[in-house]
Amino acid sequence: MNLRQTITGLYAVTPDLPDTVELVRNVRAALQGGARVLQYRNKAADAALKLAQALALRQLAREFKTTFIVNDDAHLAAQVDADGVHLGGEDGSVAAARALLGSSKLIGVSCYNRLSLARATVRQGADYVAFGAFFSSSVKPDAVQADVALLKTARSELHVPIVAIGGITQQNGASLIAAGADALAVITALWTAPDIQISAQEFSTLFSRT
Repeated sequence: MNLRQTITGLYAVTPDLPDTVELVRNVRAALQGGARVLQYRNKAADAALKLAQALALRQLAREFKTTFIVNDDAHLAAQVDADGVHLGGEDGSVAAARALLGSSKLIGVSCYNRLSLARATVRQGADYVAFGAFFSSSVKPDAVQADVALLKTARSELHVPIVAIGGITQQNGASLIAAGADALAVITALWTAPDIQISAQEFSTLFSRT
């Protein structure tokens, strides 16, 4: 499997859940609904809980043949043999993550609303880039805002997968796909839905319509 071709479709980013059983149950529903990428993100957990949850989700991702990414922590990604790591602005360099994880793993980078940063990270060896927030986000209410036009420019210049994030719903996601996003990273609209599996199916359907 070429991992670099797997950053597409619904990119499910986990919520901060201390209950691992509940987390796994919810993630299973999202994967059953068609999520193509799973990112483990928990800003509130301690190291022991992060390790336990990451291991559980890694096993689940393998069951569904889903790309598994760890947020922020390249060491944790290596420890659980994740498919890759996603780096934010303060999570270290692409080079350091590559040295730790090796050439076969994915490295994604948050580029916010900065095309110049995306260009630089791709030159440094990033496998995909993420832009956002495109809409108001309850997870990061103070996040910088990105314009949809940025996706069109990035798509014309960059030859790596592009992920859109920030306040994405089934109602506004199609515009981002049409503008050039290969994947939609979703937290709130997925995990707070009355039926997570159906919500994931609705997001996945957006990609077949564009």
